[in-house]
Amino acid sequence: MKRRTYSDLHAYQLKMIDWMLTNDKCALWAGVGLGKTVTALTAISNLLESKSIQKILVIAPLRVAKFVWSQEIDKWDHLKHLKCAILHGTIKKRKELLSDPAPIHVINKELVKWIVAEMAGKKKWAYDCVILDESSAFKNPRSKRLKYLKMANHKINRMIQLTGTPASNGLLNIWSQMFLLDNGERLGRTFSVYKDMYFDSDYMGYNWTLKGGSKEDIYLKIADKCLTMAKEDYLELPKCSKNFIYLDMAGEFLRQYKALERDFVLILQNEAITAQQSAVLSNKLLQFCGGAVYSDGNMENGVLLQNITGNKSWITLSTAKIDALKDVIEESSGEPMLVAYNYKHELARLMEAFPNGRTIKTEKDINDWNSGDVPIMFVHPASTGHGLNLQYGGSNLVWFSLTWDLEAYDQLNGRLDRQGQTKPVFIHHLVFRDSIEERILERLENKHLTQTDLLNAMKELFWTIAYHSGE
Repeated sequence: MKRRTYSDLHAYQLKMIDWMLTNDKCALWAGVGLGKTVTALTAISNLLESKSIQKILVIAPLRVAKFVWSQEIDKWDHLKHLKCAILHGTIKKRKELLSDPAPIHVINKELVKWIVAEMAGKKKWAYDCVILDESSAFKNPRSKRLKYLKMANHKINRMIQLTGTPASNGLLNIWSQMFLLDNGERLGRTFSVYKDMYFDSDYMGYNWTLKGGSKEDIYLKIADKCLTMAKEDYLELPKCSKNFIYLDMAGEFLRQYKALERDFVLILQNEAITAQQSAVLSNKLLQFCGGAVYSDGNMENGVLLQNITGNKSWITLSTAKIDALKDVIEESSGEPMLVAYNYKHELARLMEAFPNGRTIKTEKDINDWNSGDVPIMFVHPASTGHGLNLQYGGSNLVWFSLTWDLEAYDQLNGRLDRQGQTKPVFIHHLVFRDSIEERILERLENKHLTQTDLLNAMKELFWTIAYHSGE
């Protein structure tokens, strides 16, 4: 494959690079497909050349950490001198890789505790620049990975945060990411201070809503740290359309669903299916919508023991969604199709119904898809949502079952709706009426409004600040 050159970078990417070069600690909030990785690598290259930095640590989702950064280096001629070491494997192997002379070390986000502990035993923090690829992974102020990174934060001279979804669950997500950039200068030293300053809660303290004027104040305070770019503003992409295919529950399937929804307990084929908490109930209802449900204990009387995935068994309830998927595939006239699933029992049933389907396990699977050699690819949003270029193999995605996670939803949609796509993109949703899936769709759209509002406001503020400073 012919390497691309520096001259192939777009004007907006040069703007990204300049932003990272002129701000020691900053965030780049750019949509899927805008080329955040190559711009970050170009900035790194410039900083290394000027001796502003010597060693870089990239923290990324697992698949991105394993493949994307090294692959991106291979694509670009002006980056060919960069070396990248991926710290993975056993503790012994990772410790050996710590001494790799490559200027860029890459770890997955689950190894933050380990790397901080390793650095604590050394004379100095080895990395003078840290890149958080998908900084939204640090949005939870109570997460262990944030806790440990905060411990090392004062030792980090430069930090670049990359994400397209900084506020997937609303503005509460912003505090943790901003704290890593300014140690609480803008939004408060603690999450509690931030919440009390800008939000009101219900009497139980579970639901938090913005106080009047808070949204605008937050935007203004963080504008100098965040460069926001939406792909719609910079890329001329084929049209992306969302198609909602509504299905109706009927008969025993409907009765069972409503019983579980109402009572949290459903006796099904002599097996007790319980849902004692709302989160568990939500999970059970989503399983229902997929057409099967995991049992909560050992099956009695040998019922459906052949349906085994790992150490879990499941009971099949409906084939309505599989039948609907068959219709979508037939109507697409043989166009390659990505199909998103949530549960292992869904994958098992899908593979049985569509034996020509595959899953992504290796780079060969990705290459085969992009070559047009895979008619149906089954994907899980958690494992394929980041860093994969799938736009060359097809333009159709079916959400067989939905996710509450806006970030995962947007990221997977963006595997097709991104630079390099040549066909109109169709994103199909199989949704049962009057079910939890309709509530999920509504929630996803509400999250979109919140996040889009944030991103648009930040774009406006950035340019206002730039204008008044004479830039």
